[in-house]
Amino acid sequence: MTDYSYRDYIAWERLPHLWCPGCGHGIILKALTGVLAEIGLPPEKILLATGIGCAGRSGDYVTCHRFQGTHGRTLAFATGAKLARPEMKVVCVMGDGDASAIGGNHLLHAARRNMDVTAVVSNNFNYGMTGGQYSPLTPANSISSTSRQGTVDVPMDICSLANWAGANYVARSTVYHVTELKRFLREALQKKGFSLVEVMSNCPTYYGRYNKLGAPPQMMDWFKHNVIPLEKHRQLPMEEQVNFFWRGCLADHSRPGFLERSGLQVEDSPAGPGAVTCGGENK
Repeated sequence: MTDYSYRDYIAWERLPHLWCPGCGHGIILKALTGVLAEIGLPPEKILLATGIGCAGRSGDYVTCHRFQGTHGRTLAFATGAKLARPEMKVVCVMGDGDASAIGGNHLLHAARRNMDVTAVVSNNFNYGMTGGQYSPLTPANSISSTSRQGTVDVPMDICSLANWAGANYVARSTVYHVTELKRFLREALQKKGFSLVEVMSNCPTYYGRYNKLGAPPQMMDWFKHNVIPLEKHRQLPMEEQVNFFWRGCLADHSRPGFLERSGLQVEDSPAGPGAVTCGGENK
């Protein structure tokens, strides 16, 4: 136990938030601040960097240092911040479009450099802030404001991309599987080098409504039944894998990060040692 609670990281005077009723961004923010409290990281030792879009507003509601970059550039700014202040814990909260579209190149190079930054990608399958357009992570055949007959693009697997690029830690969960999500966030925050946690989140205003997924409770139930453990997903026949998403820890390495390879002195943070493992099974 630590002396911190998630309440210490929330700027209560800025509430209520502007997210739509039933949106998953609030769940992600509470899970993240709860884990920061469990680890015992002081707010003044944390930088929360965000981008543009619904997920980008997360920084409005925290007491730690915060920075909002232009669309897609969050990881580039965060890289500079980490180099200038290596003792800070730098966390990037981005949306699916922010991280994978205009920001895709920055994601590749942050992972390739193995920069000591934790990226939390809130994937609600569309551009929720600007009208529900499809993104690189929108599932195939989905209805959006810019694909009224269904998307024809093959969706990107941002977790596999980060893994192939060189990230030390990669995991995926959902806003339904909160206990698992908090475990992955804890492991990512305690990992030295680049870490990425993709969080599948519900957008009832656009994606859910366009694709007739029901109200927020029904969308949460969809995550429960359609996002299955990674090992279970791997055991499915190839023709059935496309009907489900996987969740779990995809990569857990302890390769030297950019700061270590550069010979920069990095103070040990309250997050503890960098080498952690994916604990427990996905139920």
